[in-house]
Amino acid sequence: MNIVVVGAGAWGTAFALHLSRLGHTVTLAPRRFEQALALASTRENPDYLPCQRLPQSIQIAHELAPVLMEAELVLLACPSQALRETCARVAAGLGLATQLKLVVSLAKGLELGTHLRPTEVMAVVLPGIAVGCLTGPTNAGEVAAGKPAAMVLAATGANEELLAAVQAALSGPTLRVYRGDDVAGVEFGGCLKNVYAIAAGCCDGLRLGDNAKAALLTRALAEMVRVGVALGAKAETFYGLGGFGDLVATCTGGWSRNRTFGQRLSEGKSAAELIAASKGVVEGHRTTESFHGLCAARGIDAPILAEIHAILFAGKPPAEALAALMGRGLKRE
Repeated sequence: MNIVVVGAGAWGTAFALHLSRLGHTVTLAPRRFEQALALASTRENPDYLPCQRLPQSIQIAHELAPVLMEAELVLLACPSQALRETCARVAAGLGLATQLKLVVSLAKGLELGTHLRPTEVMAVVLPGIAVGCLTGPTNAGEVAAGKPAAMVLAATGANEELLAAVQAALSGPTLRVYRGDDVAGVEFGGCLKNVYAIAAGCCDGLRLGDNAKAALLTRALAEMVRVGVALGAKAETFYGLGGFGDLVATCTGGWSRNRTFGQRLSEGKSAAELIAASKGVVEGHRTTESFHGLCAARGIDAPILAEIHAILFAGKPPAEALAALMGRGLKRE
């Protein structure tokens, strides 16, 4: 396939490398012109994915319109809060595109203010185009290095034949892609796991031990299912790669920005200074804000989410948040 990856952070770069190994025609399109020039000349991305050289088979795009002309698949590898602007850039370059079949988001987060999922934002900005999401327990560095992983692909406006073709195109010896039929579920799972990864990091920073972390992950999964179902998703989706799988990886991986963010919070750092010092985006920070507002508006009970919101936006000490969770009324599991 002719595939364009829009966004050259760690994940976009890693996925471009994966697609190139599979023999696709791959174009990596950074947001900034300066970054495009640097990637084209050095064939390296030291700020986001160091020690991974980009082969000459990966084209670097300075402008979107020319490479979209023959693109069959577009992958949006940008932060969730930049998705609307990224979609607008794609829309502006689609005038001469004749081969485009599907636009897929790799973002994991709700849009602030609107509380829209990634594919809902895409549907608004890219009307009439089939849109989807690709998610799962995947670390950019491991995918770039060709280590085994699995993901789930779900879409709206695409028939089964197209989805099967894209599934086959994205799959290979080191990445297995499954098809899903619950777009809302896999997107909610990908969003919520970042919130709970912050909580897991707080456990690590407070040195609470394995028992506490196991209990947290178990109750986080139960909360994820409760929130997701209340918002229209299917319960079973959260026991798959886009829910439980992503939750485990992000809450335990040493590479996880959200887990590390939570750990440093509980070690005394403030959210503001951690965000300012981070090169990558900590999606769970704004996702907590979005989901807290959504759950409050819908009357959905989400105590772990509420305590993480209090830590991030009300200055509540993580140890006090833990005490609040442990002191809740007793009930059946």
